[in-house]
Amino acid sequence: MLRTSLVLLALAVAMPAKAREVVAYKGEAAAGAIVIKTKERRLYWVRGDGTAIRYQVAVGKASKQWLGEVLVEGKHVEPAWSPPDEIKRDNPKLPDVIPGGSPRNPMGARALTLSGGGQYAIHGTNRPESIGTFASYGCFRMFNDDIVDLFERVSVGTPVLVLR
Repeated sequence: MLRTSLVLLALAVAMPAKAREVVAYKGEAAAGAIVIKTKERRLYWVRGDGTAIRYQVAVGKASKQWLGEVLVEGKHVEPAWSPPDEIKRDNPKLPDVIPGGSPRNPMGARALTLSGGGQYAIHGTNRPESIGTFASYGCFRMFNDDIVDLFERVSVGTPVLVLR
């Protein structure tokens, strides 16, 4: 019995925290807003009752991070992906377009494109092992199950605040 309990405890410690959870939230963002804390590699969807749904995300590499306030500009289901010029320069063998639904498509199941003139989005991923890391060119990657959940909660025009 004790051995079984120790094994279960060891497994619980070794396993990562679940991807999405409701947490207490004190901040100035309005209900329905998205707050991304880059340093934490967490995204919060503010519920307005003193709580938020917290998701793990991958964020930009150190040289690719940005801060600011933008809006959700578009919502896309299984979007096709065209690599931005910078990514294409770094990876010239990439095709010009990877169709939506392809296992090679880095956008995953859903994408929330962001305003501000950049080519940034909050999106799913075909690389779930990158979640919780500094991995992207400035986008925010989520587990596909989590982006599907967030996608259903937000609308075009939702404010997104990206903090350090």
